[in-house]
Amino acid sequence: MRKLALSDEILLSVDKPARYLGNEINAVYKDPSSDPSMIRFAMCFPDVYEIGMSHLGIQILYDMFNRRDDVWCERVYSPWTDLDRLMRKNSIPLFALESQDPVRDFDFLGITLQYEMCYSNVLQVLDLSGIPLKASERGEGCPVVIGGGPCTYNPEPLADFFDMFYIGEGEVVYDELLDLYKDMKKAGRSRGEFLHEAAKIPGIYVPSLYSVTYGEDGTISSFTAKYEDIPQTIRKQIVMDLDSAPYPEKPLVPFIKVTQDRVVLEIQRGCIRGCRFCQAGMLYRPTRERDVEKLKKYASEMLRSTGHEEISLSSLSSSDYSCLREIVEYLIDEFKNQNINISLPSLRIDAFSLDVMSRVQDVRKSSLTFAPEAGSQRMRDVINKGLTEEVILNGAAEAFHGGWNKVKLYFMLGLPTETDEDRRAIAHLANEIAVRYYEEIPKEKRNGKCQITVSTSFFVPKPFTPFQWAPMFRPGDYLGFASTVNHEIHDMLNHKSIRYNWHEADETVLEGFLARGDRRCSEVILEAYRRGALFDAWTECADTKRWFDAIEATGTDLEFYTLRERSGDEILPWDFIDIGVSKSFLLREWDRAREGVVTPNCRQRCSGCGARVFGGGVCYEGQN
Repeated sequence: MRKLALSDEILLSVDKPARYLGNEINAVYKDPSSDPSMIRFAMCFPDVYEIGMSHLGIQILYDMFNRRDDVWCERVYSPWTDLDRLMRKNSIPLFALESQDPVRDFDFLGITLQYEMCYSNVLQVLDLSGIPLKASERGEGCPVVIGGGPCTYNPEPLADFFDMFYIGEGEVVYDELLDLYKDMKKAGRSRGEFLHEAAKIPGIYVPSLYSVTYGEDGTISSFTAKYEDIPQTIRKQIVMDLDSAPYPEKPLVPFIKVTQDRVVLEIQRGCIRGCRFCQAGMLYRPTRERDVEKLKKYASEMLRSTGHEEISLSSLSSSDYSCLREIVEYLIDEFKNQNINISLPSLRIDAFSLDVMSRVQDVRKSSLTFAPEAGSQRMRDVINKGLTEEVILNGAAEAFHGGWNKVKLYFMLGLPTETDEDRRAIAHLANEIAVRYYEEIPKEKRNGKCQITVSTSFFVPKPFTPFQWAPMFRPGDYLGFASTVNHEIHDMLNHKSIRYNWHEADETVLEGFLARGDRRCSEVILEAYRRGALFDAWTECADTKRWFDAIEATGTDLEFYTLRERSGDEILPWDFIDIGVSKSFLLREWDRAREGVVTPNCRQRCSGCGARVFGGGVCYEGQN
C-alpha cells in the first residue's frame, strides 16, 4: 500500500491538499523492485499543480516515457507557499506524486521551462529536494537535472543549475538519452562520463562542457566547446511526422479544478504567420499538421478515457489548420448528444470562425477575443501582424450581427519604433469597434450595451525573433505608455463602453533581463531566491524589490541587458543553438520591421527563413 509523504495533520493544514496526493485517473504506477535497472524519472513543472497539470507537453512525455517497461516517469510540481514553509520546518523532502518517494532518489529530474518568472521556483524544487543548487556541486548520487521547454532556447541564465538541457521537441531523442544512461550505469561509468557522452546526442546541451569569455564592453567574445568530440552548435530536435509521434490517449485527470480542465487536441505545431515579436512562431517552424482522421480517433478515445466535458483544439493559429472545418464539424456532430463543449482558441475572426463559435458557444455569455497587438496600421506592419483595420472592424461587425456584444482586445506597448501616435491609436481602434456596434445593430436587437475590454502588455524582446536585437525601456517609461492609452480612452465618445487593463512594468523589465541574459545572470537568480523570491509569476507572491536588490547586490548592470540595442554582429548568448531559422533571415526581418515592410505568410510565399532544412511541413509543401 502506498504511504503518503505528508501526514494527515499537514494535509489538513494546507490549501488544496489534493495537489499533493497523486492517485489521479490514468496515473501510472509501476514496481521498481521488479527491475533494479528501471530508470526513475521525475518530471517537474516548476509552478503550482493547477498550472502544471494543464501543460500538454508533460502529458505527452509522461505517456511516452511510461510506455517503456524500463522507465517509470512520475510528476512533481512546486509546493505552494504554505506547504513550502511546512516542508522546510519539518525537514520533509520534495516527493513525486505517484510513489511519494523523495525526488533526490530518482535518476533524472526533468524540469520544463515555460516562463522566465518561474526561474526562482526551479531553485525551490532543487532546494526542497536536497539537490545542490549548482550543477558543479553535485556528486554521483544526485539525479541528473535536465531542462526542456521554450526557455531552453536561451538556457544560459540557468546554466549553473542544470546538468543538461534538451533543445527541441521531446519525442525525438529522449529514448536515445535514456538508453545511454541505462547502458553506462550498468557499466559502472561515472556521472561526468555520462554527461560527456550525452553531449554527443543531437539536441543535448551540457553547459559545463562549454566555455564563455567576455570582452571589455561586457559582450560575449567567444563561446566554445571544451572538447573536440562534442558539437560546437546544438541543433534543435523536431518531430517532422506528428502522426507517428506518441500522443496520450489516456491523459491524466485531476481531482481538483485546474487551469485547462479539458481534453486538449493538438491539431498542428508551428505557425505560418511570421509575426516578428512571436518567439513560438519562429521556434516551432516549419508548420506541421496532424492528420484529421487521427485527430478524430484521439478525440473519441480521450473523451471516453477522461470523462471530460470539453475539448480544446490546440495550435498557435487554429484558423490556418487546413482541415479545421472538417474536424470541428465532426466534433459537433459526433458529440452533440453528449453535451461536449468545444473550445477554439487562436482563431482569426472571420465568417467561418464566427459561424463555428456560434454553434459551440452560448453567445450571450461568451466574449470574443481579438489580438490586433498594435493600434495603428503602421505598427501592425512593423510587427508583421498581417491584419488591416478593415479586417478587424469587419470581423467585429460580423460578431455583433452574430449576437456577441463583448469583445476583448489585446495589444502590446513598447514595440520597436512605436510612437505616442501609435499608442493613442489603440484607443481609437477600440472606439471604432464600439461605433460599429451602435451603428449596425438596431436598438431593439442589441444584447445590452457593447462591452470592450482593452488589455495591454509591455513588449519583451525574445531570442530567435527579429526583435531580439531591440532595446527595452525603463519601468517609468512603460507606465507612461499605458497612461497615454488610458487618457486617450477616456477622451473617446464611447469611453463608457471601454475598460482598460495594463501589465506590471517592473515584472516586464525582469522578464526581459532573464530572457536575453547570459551565464552571469545565474548569480542574480540565486541571490533573488536567497532573498525570498518565489512564485514570481503570481501577483500575490511577486516582490520585484527582491530581484532589483539582488541585481544591485551582485553588481549586475541591468541596463546592459535591457536598454541597449544589440548590433547585428554581436555574439548573442543563444547563438550556439541552431533552430533552422537563420540569423541572416532574422536580421533581414529586423531591417524590414524598421522600414515597415510586410513579409507574406509562408503559404503565400517562401521567404527563405531556413526552416526548409528540415525537409517537410506545410510551409515546405508545394515549393520547388
